[in-house]
Amino acid sequence: MELALVVAVVAIALVFDYTNGFHDAANAIATSISTRALTPRVALALAAVMNLAGALVSEGVASTIGSGIITPSVDSHGMTVVLSGLIGAITWNLLTWRLGLPSSSSHALIGGLIGAGMAASVTVHWDVILDKVVVPMVMSPLLGFTLAYLVMVGLLWIFRRTSPNKVNRHFRAGQSVSAAAMAFGHGLQDAQKTMGVIVLALVTADLHTGTDVPLWVKLSAAGAIALGTYSGGWRIMRTLGRRVIKLDPARGVAAETTASSVLYVMAIGLDAPVSTTHTISSAIMGVGATNRLSAVRWGMAGNILRAWVLTIPMSAAVAALVYAFARLFLP
Repeated sequence: MELALVVAVVAIALVFDYTNGFHDAANAIATSISTRALTPRVALALAAVMNLAGALVSEGVASTIGSGIITPSVDSHGMTVVLSGLIGAITWNLLTWRLGLPSSSSHALIGGLIGAGMAASVTVHWDVILDKVVVPMVMSPLLGFTLAYLVMVGLLWIFRRTSPNKVNRHFRAGQSVSAAAMAFGHGLQDAQKTMGVIVLALVTADLHTGTDVPLWVKLSAAGAIALGTYSGGWRIMRTLGRRVIKLDPARGVAAETTASSVLYVMAIGLDAPVSTTHTISSAIMGVGATNRLSAVRWGMAGNILRAWVLTIPMSAAVAALVYAFARLFLP
């Protein structure tokens, strides 16, 4: 029974990773598609390759997820906790994908683990959650908005005497690089979260010790998120690329460059599992605000904000219900 649970958790973790890929594909490429710098299929292929590359770099975020959120017991009971957390995260991912809302897969996973952990009365590391989740969750969108605004102001000043058509032509070419950087950051952040869950499951089943990530786990998670990304996330691309603000190539480059920089610092410098969705969405709003505040469609931005606020508690609630149901049938 325990081995079957391990297999189930690993399989469902990879399913979550896949849904993360198609749910968050828009994070990397929506701006490039909306400005017509890249065609959708080329952009998706680029994002998939860079997701794969980013997933194989660093293990800090995986360590935070694998050992810093909850400590379940080393038995089938603990495996049920991890399994319930994953199902809670996947459920919220699919719901927000269906509604076209760019919510955070990262926070859905964290919320799922917290909810299942609380329902099972296992150790929940609130101090780590505060330092590594809550504080970065607030910081990353604020940094994304502020830095993107400042970068765009600088670009507008530097190119103030240059023809807009000429500027857009050059920046449209540059969006291939900035989109690749953003996709690399997505892999660096989000694929590592799945790696961390799989390591947590292996440790819980007493099949692994420590927080290092086995090579097969890295390759599996990297492949799943890349495949999911290539499958696309058209609903959310439309929301980020068109409904929040109409972007030009210069603003697309500014938003992607800023957001990817924030992701790198959080992942490599702080081992913090931040949301790629929060970061790029706020950066898009930041560059849009340099035009005029009314250029940002604040109604849609408000819908995105509500999804952000609800993600952790809703995925936690679903995971707690799944755990309660599972305990009726599992020993």
